[in-house]
Amino acid sequence: MAQGNETVETAPAQQPQQTIVQSAEFAEVSGSAGAPAGAGIDVLLDVKVPVKVCLGDSRISVREVLQLGPGSVVELNKPVESPAELFLNQSKFATGSIVVVDGKFGIKIEQILAPQKEKDAN
Repeated sequence: MAQGNETVETAPAQQPQQTIVQSAEFAEVSGSAGAPAGAGIDVLLDVKVPVKVCLGDSRISVREVLQLGPGSVVELNKPVESPAELFLNQSKFATGSIVVVDGKFGIKIEQILAPQKEKDAN
């Protein structure tokens, strides 16, 4: 033990950061304010959205991925007669069969699916 007066330096205690919270007031807006007359849903009808088609999927090991090359075949989990699935924004919305249209793949819609309710994240 040291005798006499000693000065011990300590790190300053960190002050907790304060968050400033303010209340906000918003003006009342009627349902049609800001929208051109007759616009309604029409403004959305020409918006392009990505649609994806899924033929099936597969799970393979990283080892198998590294062994893939030209001529390799990855087997999918769905039988050939199973319909392909159409997805809009990661939600399945229809099924159909694969067709060829002018040398390109297409899908012939067989069934439009009912919207699925999102599961709670709680």
